[in-house]
Amino acid sequence: MTTLATDRLILRPWREADLAPFAAMSADPRVMETLMGPLPREKSDAVARRLQSEIEQRGFGFWALELPGIAPFIGFTGIRVVDFAAPFVPAPPAQAVEIGWRLAHEHWGKGYATEAARAALAHGFGPLGLEEIVALTAATNTRSQAVMARLGMTRARADDFDHPNVPDGHPLKRHVLYRLER
Repeated sequence: MTTLATDRLILRPWREADLAPFAAMSADPRVMETLMGPLPREKSDAVARRLQSEIEQRGFGFWALELPGIAPFIGFTGIRVVDFAAPFVPAPPAQAVEIGWRLAHEHWGKGYATEAARAALAHGFGPLGLEEIVALTAATNTRSQAVMARLGMTRARADDFDHPNVPDGHPLKRHVLYRLER
């Protein structure tokens, strides 16, 4: 399975040992503030296993993120096929591929999300031959939007949308969409 490396990070398949630190991260209200709130351990484990399964099926996905010699798991970063219907998702068999990240709070503000995302973009546009990668987040998530801008992505305001998996009336319903083409 694919593993990517940067100067400071390793993007790799998930391990059983990642489940506990991922659960701690998924229970942190600061991390989950723009993601519908903290997750209980069972749901966190299910998310991690689904992300690993996507990597096994496609050869890419949201990889576990490791800080070698410092922390064996600090979050995830990668690219994955968008798995819900939205106006920006093309009709099958075409697919939209999104880039995303989630880091434990103690690793915020150190450039890790941007660094890891650049490696994921290079893999998507290089070996995978993708023509476009999108990024999406709740309209209130200005931290992730700043990472998207640092990556050279452009907000496609006309493509902002109401996320179908967020209940109507919820403050996180509205999402913004950024795009980057090869």
